[in-house]
Amino acid sequence: MAGHWGIQFSFVALILFVKLVSAEHSFENTAIVRTVDLGGSLVHVTTTYAVKALEDDSSIYTIALGEDEAKKTSWMQAKVKGQTVPLQLEKFGLSPNTGAFLYAVEFPKALKANGTANLVVETVQTHATYPWPKTAAQNEGQSLKYEADLFILSPYPTLVQRTKIKSQFPKIHSYTTPEGVDAFTLESPVTKSGATLTYGPYNNIPAFTNKDFTKSQQKRIAVQYEYGNPILEITRLERAAEISHWGANLNIQDNVWLHNAGPELKGHFSRLEYQSQGYFRRVAPHTLSSLSLHLPAGIHDVYFYDLNGNVSTSHIRYAPSVPKGSSSNHFSLFEFRPRYPVMGGWNYSFTLGWDAPLADYAGWDKESGKYIVGIPLQTLYPGAVVDEAEVKIILPEGASDIKFYPPFPAIENTISNYITYLDTTGRPEITLQYQQLTDRHVGVIYVEYRVPFSAHLKKPLAVATALIALFALAFTWKRVDTRIQK
Repeated sequence: MAGHWGIQFSFVALILFVKLVSAEHSFENTAIVRTVDLGGSLVHVTTTYAVKALEDDSSIYTIALGEDEAKKTSWMQAKVKGQTVPLQLEKFGLSPNTGAFLYAVEFPKALKANGTANLVVETVQTHATYPWPKTAAQNEGQSLKYEADLFILSPYPTLVQRTKIKSQFPKIHSYTTPEGVDAFTLESPVTKSGATLTYGPYNNIPAFTNKDFTKSQQKRIAVQYEYGNPILEITRLERAAEISHWGANLNIQDNVWLHNAGPELKGHFSRLEYQSQGYFRRVAPHTLSSLSLHLPAGIHDVYFYDLNGNVSTSHIRYAPSVPKGSSSNHFSLFEFRPRYPVMGGWNYSFTLGWDAPLADYAGWDKESGKYIVGIPLQTLYPGAVVDEAEVKIILPEGASDIKFYPPFPAIENTISNYITYLDTTGRPEITLQYQQLTDRHVGVIYVEYRVPFSAHLKKPLAVATALIALFALAFTWKRVDTRIQK
């Protein structure tokens, strides 16, 4: 998980930790506003801290997450409001005194006493919701439940805070009305407006310095809401990208293990009822019948098959190649139907691959004499979390002086040897391991390497050697008398 927390600090962590310990009296939160966008496998949370410095040269601000929230948070980014460049973010783990997970962020410019700043922290939570009820009949709807802490933890006193919870769909079936919060508000502790719940405002929240606040004042809230899309989880993703200089081709192949995490099917599956629902366009929301994916522009020869073979219920609309470095959002649209409708609790495994011109992804650096190739980290599946991902990049035979730069540090990375047909010594293979990838874990893995001229000759020499050996064998075999002598 360490690779999911953004850019690491360039200064010494020990000095930062000393400042972090003494930072309790450096700031005051004039306001904290949290917005929770409810989803399926992914929940997006945006928290805005209106910060006021109490001392001169205050530059390091501490963010705190409760234990349950930190466990579910798979992506985190902090920015100053109105700016696009993320701030440096450092994770320090669980604080034994507070019982919270602490993160430190450094402002671009230290604040003077009474100086203010607005800090925007975005997080993505995975597996933060679950079906409720846990089972559903084929013709029933789908409801999810989301649970969270009521008060937003902070090591600084907060004058006012509120939490807004929004649903994509209009029906909120039930929600928690917190009790025992009279010390923090004289108004209604929660209000509902359409598909939005507002908890707060709560006033004069003290800085938590020990676990007493969490034990005595913290409350748990729960929201049960309608969700009209299948809840997708990719339990495992295996991506293999093979670079071929001789063919000027980049082949990318994904092996996908897909799981529908919606309510499990109650009773037996009825094909007749499913076809009737499709005819009247009333397919149950927990039924996955089709998917649309955005694949890169310029690709060709897309293939899609599962354990039983090729799946013909698919369609691809190709987009032409775009210049490297272009900000164009052109993409190829791939639409497919699984071999069977995937109900809640069911799995579906398949393979998706395509070829692309290597020139769309590769370049040559004259100064270093190296090739530079960019490999997309993953293909996004709508609203899905990737529990485990393995990305393999297979370089040309003879590649050396290899360096790679992933957009997010991997949990584990290795370089091994991969041997396939017509290889002699084998090809270098880079393997990256990831966990809990979200829709924010997008980017390109850049790989640079050298390929000497002698390495380019290995394949034609191997082919020539094989052909000469074949002809020699045939020539010899023709002159051998294989008849049985009398």
